[in-house]
Order: sequence, then structure tokens, then C-alpha cells
Amino acid sequence: MRPDKEKVVDEVWDDERILSFLDKAPLGDETADFSRLLYAYRSMRVDDFQRFLDAFKAQGGDVNCVNRQGQTLADTIRTHGKAAPFLALLES
Repeated sequence: MRPDKEKVVDEVWDDERILSFLDKAPLGDETADFSRLLYAYRSMRVDDFQRFLDAFKAQGGDVNCVNRQGQTLADTIRTHGKAAPFLALLES
């Protein structure tokens, strides 16, 4: 974290904020579904990510969509040190 950036804890993640991630524009050439999943993974805590996934799936989102390299989000984050609970959600 940059020294001029204050650490934020106990952020409020209400439904409106979580659902706003369903409207995120795609990252570069990535698919909309993969981009939304990646945005959510990078931004949310596990419990908030679960709520996002429920809404994402209800909207017809595909948790097994792939990026330009043919990897799912689960493939992409598998080596991340704190990804285990996120992987469990993606693979359930």
C-alpha cells in the first residue's frame, strides 16, 4: 500500500454497492463476465463475493467463463495465497 493511502477497514458493502459490479465495463479485450468476476474478486471480501456470485448467477453470469488465455477465474487465482475461500465459492 502506498504511504499516502489510508487503509480502509469495515467498509460497508450494501446490496446496491455489490450489485453495481454487475454493470462494470469489461477490462480491455476481456469478456464482460470474466471482467465482472475479476473486479469483484479484487474488490470484495469473501462474504460480499458470495453475495455478488448469487446475483451474478441469477443474472445468467457464467462463473466458468474464460479470459483471453482460456483460463477461468478459478484458474487465474489458484496460486494466490488467500484465494482458497474464493475458490471454494467459485467451484461450488
